[in-house]
Amino acid sequence: MDRRNIPSGVLLVLAAGVLWGTVGPAQVLAGPSASPVAIGGARIFSGGLILAALVLVTNRRAFRALTRRTWPPLVAASAATGIFQASFFSAVDRTGAAVATAVVFGLAPVSTGLCERLVLGGRLSRRWWAGTACAIGGVALLMVPASSVHVDPAGVALSLAGGACFGVYTVSAKVLTGRDVGMAAAVSVTLLAGGAALLPWTIAELPSLAAPRPAALVAWLGIAATAAAYMFFVTGLGRVPAATAGTLSLAEPLVATALAILVLGERMSAPVAAGSLLLLGGLFVVSLPARALPGRALPARIPPARIQRGKAAARYDGAHATGAVKVETTTGERE
Repeated sequence: MDRRNIPSGVLLVLAAGVLWGTVGPAQVLAGPSASPVAIGGARIFSGGLILAALVLVTNRRAFRALTRRTWPPLVAASAATGIFQASFFSAVDRTGAAVATAVVFGLAPVSTGLCERLVLGGRLSRRWWAGTACAIGGVALLMVPASSVHVDPAGVALSLAGGACFGVYTVSAKVLTGRDVGMAAAVSVTLLAGGAALLPWTIAELPSLAAPRPAALVAWLGIAATAAAYMFFVTGLGRVPAATAGTLSLAEPLVATALAILVLGERMSAPVAAGSLLLLGGLFVVSLPARALPGRALPARIPPARIQRGKAAARYDGAHATGAVKVETTTGERE
């Protein structure tokens, strides 16, 4: 992974988190009468249609690259997308946005790191552990308001399912970025497949979704919080480790809290203020570019012959399952 691309990858993942952070406040402002599952299905299906239309206009051949080799991560990402939408929106409906968001995105970096470790064999750095611990602690404080909190066990269980799905989606998308496919086409397929699974609920409540305020909500969710946000996220994934992206996604509850205070008129309690600072600290730690150790810098240009040897070796080691190419550096390390 080219270290020079990491800062731009961090910014892209953070941009996705900012857009995702608008989902909860937008849902509160719109006050839709449709069910949470119908809203989630309409969101990802409309976002998938937008991305698919853009791909058909700009690069129609991108869909041809989605061969049998890409089916496993595509299926995993599609299933995770659909289940996440249904579980997260249902959790918000049952136990409230604060608790649901805190549980989902408190678990997200942990599930992402573990999935990356299991599937890609990546190592979890001490910086990731420190930043993730700070961020999770901050999220826990964000869910402590001045008044009592209603915690629904079923809502918490749905939130845990959503957090696990986030990790599965992130690592599946990371696998796809290493297989030379058009990510816009791949993301559109995962969104359409996930949305198609929720179509029975979406179609049943089309009259409710067609009202002015719910329609405006779905338009914002489909264009900004889905099509744009998912593309920012998967593009950034090509430049940062999956575990780092999982932690950076914790910008979502921070943005949601800020919007709740600034737009919805909620007050910032002491725990919320402390949690926001702790969460920002965790994101800052993970966002800092790692210093290259003396004598460990990658060469400016890797000879083509060595790249070919790395590709051949990748067919016979565990990286073949992820499509990654291991190239030996001058120090003998594998990247």
